Amino acid sequence: MPSILTKREKEVFDLLIKNMSTKEIASYLFISEKTVRNHISNVMQKLGVKGRAHAVIELVRMNELSL
Repeated sequence: MPSILTKREKEVFDLLIKNMSTKEIASYLFISEKTVRNHISNVMQKLGVKGRAHAVIELVRMNELSL
């Protein structure tokens, strides 16, 4: 089954679960903080969840992320 996440969304969430801030993720991936927030929002919308933590829980449950 293909991933529901784009490559970039997966990169953002992999860094998010490593406890990196939006600013740190933006700097690490050479993108703006707004773009990081957009990726996170897009994933939350795809999953139908509110909040980053809930998105992480769902992604782990779906085997899209591993902690």
